[in-house]
Amino acid sequence: MKAEFESLEDKVALLIQLYNDSRIENSQLREALMTSNAQCNALNAKIDVAANRLESLLMELPEDGA
Repeated sequence: MKAEFESLEDKVALLIQLYNDSRIENSQLREALMTSNAQCNALNAKIDVAANRLESLLMELPEDGA
């Protein structure tokens, strides 16, 4: 009976450790995701600026009269 309790205690300790490890990993993943989202938003803003510039340049090109 004592061995069963010790085995159960070891399993509970392992479960708690795995839970804590998962929480740490989830926190790190959330942080990485927020960084990636911020980078994505910055790149999308740059794309919008470039698209607007190209559109402006295209509007300034003379039309082909031929």
